[in-house]
Amino acid sequence: MSRAKSRSSRPNWLLRASGLGLLAFICLTVALILPWRWTALPTTAFMVRENRLRDQPIAHRWVDWPGISPNLAVAVIASEDQKFFQHSGFDWGSIQSSLEENRRSGRFRGASTISQQVAKNVYLWPEQSWIRKGVEAYLTAWIELLWPKRRILEVYLNVAEFGAGVFGVGAAADRLIGKPPAELTAYDAAVLAAVLPSPKRMSAARPSEYVTRRAAEIMASVEQLGGITYLRGDS
Repeated sequence: MSRAKSRSSRPNWLLRASGLGLLAFICLTVALILPWRWTALPTTAFMVRENRLRDQPIAHRWVDWPGISPNLAVAVIASEDQKFFQHSGFDWGSIQSSLEENRRSGRFRGASTISQQVAKNVYLWPEQSWIRKGVEAYLTAWIELLWPKRRILEVYLNVAEFGAGVFGVGAAADRLIGKPPAELTAYDAAVLAAVLPSPKRMSAARPSEYVTRRAAEIMASVEQLGGITYLRGDS
């Protein structure tokens, strides 16, 4: 009888242990993400990595939302993620297109939203792999749950790399444009947004013909969105 009780209690013990483990994992995730809803991030995983690779320190200066030109906020949305205010962290249409292209070409191409890029830049590593994308998706879901859209955008503008070793709008405006972040014009913002896909190869300080052309395309997309009034959809 005691052996039967022991065997029947074992699944219950395993179930309780699994539940406690899951609860602890969720609590750890919330602890890693929730404080940054209100607090400026001092650094990110990408910044730490870049600091180790460079002979000189990276440039980074946090700027709160009121000090960031709305021109940059809407330019980044127009360039990187036009469905930002509509999706819940994932643009499923773009993901499907990316998967089909990956199957055809055999190369890995992502379809990251701004929310996904925040998860990657703050917590993860730049390597392209399905494992990293899976962890990124998990963190993205929690970021969307715990932060409002405006905060996600604010963090992105403060952690994105706009030039080699130049992270965030504060350092980018100072070093690459020569203006305070609040005074960035529509063209300044479009140039900064244009270099985001490859900030080490393209320059916002000395825009190439391609960057200038891409900036013009971004400005046209901003107009189609309705300009800075589009930001009224944030929350």
